[in-house]
Amino acid sequence: MPELIIFDCDGVLVDSEIIAARVEAEIISEAGFPITPEELAARYAGLTLPDILKRIETESAIPLQASLIERADKRTDRKLEREVRALEGARSAVARIELPRCVCSNSSAARVRATLGRTGLLELFEPHIFVAEETASKKAKPAPDVFLHAARIMKVDPAQAMVIEDSVHGVSAARAAGMRVIGFTGGSHSFPGHADHLTEAGAETVINKLRDLEAVIEAFSVWSEPI
Repeated sequence: MPELIIFDCDGVLVDSEIIAARVEAEIISEAGFPITPEELAARYAGLTLPDILKRIETESAIPLQASLIERADKRTDRKLEREVRALEGARSAVARIELPRCVCSNSSAARVRATLGRTGLLELFEPHIFVAEETASKKAKPAPDVFLHAARIMKVDPAQAMVIEDSVHGVSAARAAGMRVIGFTGGSHSFPGHADHLTEAGAETVINKLRDLEAVIEAFSVWSEPI
């Protein structure tokens, strides 16, 4: 069996990606780069907003002010406070896993703890919550740093860790860390072809319901290590 199960937070445990995508799409569109929440989620899910803005500036040559980040963060936090929900079956799926577990996220520690707290999931993970901004490098996914940091703290060989991720960037980060990955497409931000994108990025299998997670983890214990 794996020695550590690592969950992404947004879009895996809490249905927050679509909320953030709606806010960010609105603010980015107002700044001169029209984009829908669905387009933003499909292209940039899993990235931090600063990285999204950098990529859009590179692709479009449209300058985007840094002040957009603060505006979007404040608006997103307000909406999350009112609207965020746990993904269906998240609590029971996590509670059934008797292996060591943790969360690895690109979001801020404050936001992760706030959303997990509002959805009743925080107690299932504390104190093992790791965020990219608190690593030595502060590099966010798709860099593998937050996953490697978690493995060091949890005293587990990365090859013995299994990650559940909903984004291509998250899957790529986990694979770069030498970890095995289950893709997840059960969030409201999921899009046509989502599962295929996760598989192409390195997910060994993809699930749409968290109730299937326990069986997949058991299956992974007999599947050979991917090349």
